[in-house]
Amino acid sequence: MKLSTDQTLLDYFYYWENETPDKIYLRQPFGDTFRDFTWKDVGEQARKIAGYFKSLHLPEKSNIGIISKNCAEWIISDLAIMMSGNISVPFYPTLVGDQLKSVLIHSDCKYLFVGKLDHPLATKTGIPEEVNCISFPGYNPDSKHIQWNEILAAKPLKDHFVPKHEDLASIIYTSGTTGNPKGVMTTFGAFSHLLYETREITLVGEKDNIFFSYLPLSHIAERTIIEAASMVCGGTIYFAESLESFAKNLQNASPTHFLAVPRIWTKFQLGILSKMPQKKLNFLLQIPLINSIIKKKIKAGLGLTRAKLVITGAAPMPVALLKWFRRLDINIQEAYGMTENLAGVCAMPADHIKDGTVGKLHPKVELKLDEETNEIMTRAPWNMAGYYKEPQMTKETITTEGWLKTGDVGELDNENYLTITGRVKEMYKTSKGEYVVPSQIEMLFSESEWIEQICVVGQSLPQPIALVILSDNAASIAADELTSNLEELLHKTNEVLKSYEKVKCLVVLKEPWTEDNNCLTPTLKIKRPVIEKRFEHLYQSWFDKGSHIVQEAVIETVS
Repeated sequence: MKLSTDQTLLDYFYYWENETPDKIYLRQPFGDTFRDFTWKDVGEQARKIAGYFKSLHLPEKSNIGIISKNCAEWIISDLAIMMSGNISVPFYPTLVGDQLKSVLIHSDCKYLFVGKLDHPLATKTGIPEEVNCISFPGYNPDSKHIQWNEILAAKPLKDHFVPKHEDLASIIYTSGTTGNPKGVMTTFGAFSHLLYETREITLVGEKDNIFFSYLPLSHIAERTIIEAASMVCGGTIYFAESLESFAKNLQNASPTHFLAVPRIWTKFQLGILSKMPQKKLNFLLQIPLINSIIKKKIKAGLGLTRAKLVITGAAPMPVALLKWFRRLDINIQEAYGMTENLAGVCAMPADHIKDGTVGKLHPKVELKLDEETNEIMTRAPWNMAGYYKEPQMTKETITTEGWLKTGDVGELDNENYLTITGRVKEMYKTSKGEYVVPSQIEMLFSESEWIEQICVVGQSLPQPIALVILSDNAASIAADELTSNLEELLHKTNEVLKSYEKVKCLVVLKEPWTEDNNCLTPTLKIKRPVIEKRFEHLYQSWFDKGSHIVQEAVIETVS
């Protein structure tokens, strides 16, 4: 199919449904077997569900929610909502209780698909009584819900709904890294323009693409790079069944397109080094015939043998980690964007890499920097239509000339490569009156094999301190050796920092930051405001200890 800005996601889907009806579109693993859905299967199920919504005579363009981990039914329900002329509103499957209740009420969803969840009872407490729920099949469906299979007995929608470009396709709630989630209104036209203008980077013009879906489909990057891209190119999506089966599922899929956040790449690296220490790996990579065998073995073990597009985003990726994987012939391309611009500002070209940047601006993206703060502002055909029910917040984020304020601080070079240097709201003044940018300091430490998570803090302190969670590698060595390694790391890092940026001490915390204790977003970014609120009363005492390495004296439960 010829790519064009005229085509919507549904147009692309209709094309592949008609041209390749018997080709497998979705592969859902259940243990050692798969349940396969062809393009025809997906179309038939989506039309029946769309027909069901039509029979309800809902108000035009009603908001319909989805809360589930990634699975075949997630894609089918999203398509059904679009085919029925309604607006899909996905929610992170980790939301429970008041968190879920808040966004459900705000979104005005009267119907909600409920699917594959880790904590279904906790999710249930956040669903208001007036919301009608539809259970996906196969994932412990609630008997009180409307059942998926009952809906499939309904008459299918006969006509091909063709949306207008200005119609809303989805309201996508942000992950809440810096505050309450906001509902980003995204049009069909926005998706169309982004997918067309980024076709060379995303390789959606090529055939037989295979995608692996495991990051939340409620997140904008997974929604565009996996779901939307698969519809454009007629590819196949494999899903991960669980965290325990992730490695096996990825090997089985062997995708051509793979997206991972930096923390996952760190996990991959640590897993490789646990089987083959760095010294041994370095030695083997120097032997001409052996090095290609080692590289192939590692790529096969990860499930990346066929990978053509390997992308990282959502958080900064240390250059040292990028280079480490590059030595294994795994070329990770960084990408940058946010929900408000469909995660589509820039990406690293595979044939012209500039380490330290997050890539080159996409075609049709305009970018300028605020004269005072260097805040990045973007303008593109795929910028959001605004925040749902938040006109004042929209006005504060989008200027009258259409510039979107990203909240990120950066620099743009003469070849249109962008460097991110921090967040406007994360910059703070020390008690000496100097500005500190935590993310830049964190990047230097995150290259260490001993540290898995880090958060640099210290507003009101003379010097910053760093809260750290140790890696699994750190647990494998003696305490004295670990302390010595951390002290050496602190010394080397401080050597390249300005005097007011030098970190006074590393505070080793005992409890990892996770989604469950609300310290990580669903895309594994740290929630800085949450972490600071929970530990700020201890900053001064840690600072006053005078030690370079502070083992947390009080075990605090971050729940």
